[in-house]
Amino acid sequence: MPNHTLEKTIQEHLQQYFAAHSNSHLPAPGLYDRVLPLVEKPLIEITLKATAGNQVKAATILGLNRNTLRKKIKELGINPMDGC
Repeated sequence: MPNHTLEKTIQEHLQQYFAAHSNSHLPAPGLYDRVLPLVEKPLIEITLKATAGNQVKAATILGLNRNTLRKKIKELGINPMDGC
Protein backbone atom coordinates (compact mmCIF):
# COMPACT_ATOMS: atom_id res chain seq x y z
CA MET A 1 0.00 0.00 0.00
CA PRO A 2 1.58 3.30 -1.05
CA ASN A 3 2.20 5.95 1.60
CA HIS A 4 -0.18 8.39 -0.07
CA THR A 5 -3.03 5.95 0.52
CA LEU A 6 -2.30 5.84 4.25
CA GLU A 7 -2.03 9.63 4.34
CA LYS A 8 -5.33 10.00 2.48
CA THR A 9 -7.06 7.58 4.84
CA ILE A 10 -5.83 9.52 7.88
CA GLN A 11 -6.88 12.83 6.30
CA GLU A 12 -10.37 11.48 5.58
CA HIS A 13 -10.81 10.30 9.17
CA LEU A 14 -9.60 13.61 10.58
CA GLN A 15 -11.92 15.53 8.26
CA GLN A 16 -14.84 13.41 9.46
CA TYR A 17 -13.81 14.05 13.06
CA PHE A 18 -13.75 17.82 12.51
CA ALA A 19 -17.01 17.71 10.52
CA ALA A 20 -18.69 16.11 13.52
CA HIS A 21 -17.98 19.34 15.43
CA SER A 22 -19.65 22.62 14.57
CA ASN A 23 -17.47 25.67 13.96
CA SER A 24 -18.33 26.99 17.39
CA HIS A 25 -17.55 23.65 19.04
CA LEU A 26 -14.15 22.64 17.76
CA PRO A 27 -12.31 19.69 19.35
CA ALA A 28 -10.91 20.29 22.81
CA PRO A 29 -7.32 21.55 23.11
CA GLY A 30 -4.59 18.92 23.08
CA LEU A 31 -5.75 17.04 19.99
CA TYR A 32 -2.19 16.43 18.81
CA ASP A 33 -1.25 14.69 22.04
CA ARG A 34 -4.44 12.61 21.94
CA VAL A 35 -4.01 11.47 18.33
CA LEU A 36 -0.34 10.43 18.37
CA PRO A 37 -0.76 7.57 20.88
CA LEU A 38 -3.72 6.30 18.85
CA VAL A 39 -1.37 5.83 15.90
CA GLU A 40 1.84 4.96 17.75
CA LYS A 41 0.62 1.93 19.70
CA PRO A 42 -0.98 0.03 16.79
CA LEU A 43 1.96 0.94 14.55
CA ILE A 44 4.40 -0.66 16.98
CA GLU A 45 2.12 -3.65 17.66
CA ILE A 46 1.60 -4.42 13.97
CA THR A 47 5.29 -4.00 13.22
CA LEU A 48 6.20 -6.39 16.04
CA LYS A 49 3.65 -8.88 14.75
CA ALA A 50 5.09 -8.61 11.22
CA THR A 51 8.58 -9.30 12.58
CA ALA A 52 7.40 -12.15 14.84
CA GLY A 53 8.39 -10.12 17.91
CA ASN A 54 11.91 -9.38 16.67
CA GLN A 55 12.56 -5.99 18.24
CA VAL A 56 15.75 -5.35 16.26
CA LYS A 57 13.91 -5.82 12.96
CA ALA A 58 10.92 -3.83 14.19
CA ALA A 59 13.14 -0.96 15.31
CA THR A 60 14.81 -0.91 11.88
CA ILE A 61 11.47 -0.85 10.06
CA LEU A 62 10.21 1.93 12.33
CA GLY A 63 13.44 3.90 12.08
CA LEU A 64 13.91 3.82 15.84
CA ASN A 65 16.83 2.90 18.02
CA ARG A 66 16.24 -0.51 19.63
CA ASN A 67 16.38 1.04 23.10
CA THR A 68 13.86 3.69 22.10
CA LEU A 69 11.53 0.96 20.83
CA ARG A 70 11.90 -0.95 24.11
CA LYS A 71 11.07 2.22 26.04
CA LYS A 72 7.96 2.79 23.90
CA ILE A 73 6.89 -0.84 24.34
CA LYS A 74 7.07 -0.41 28.10
CA GLU A 75 5.39 3.04 28.14
CA LEU A 76 2.53 1.89 25.92
CA GLY A 77 2.01 -1.41 27.76
CA ILE A 78 2.68 -3.51 24.68
CA ASN A 79 3.46 -7.21 24.97
CA PRO A 80 6.05 -7.70 22.22
CA MET A 81 5.10 -11.38 21.87
CA ASP A 82 1.35 -10.79 21.30
CA GLY A 83 0.27 -12.00 17.91
CA CYS A 84 3.50 -13.90 17.26
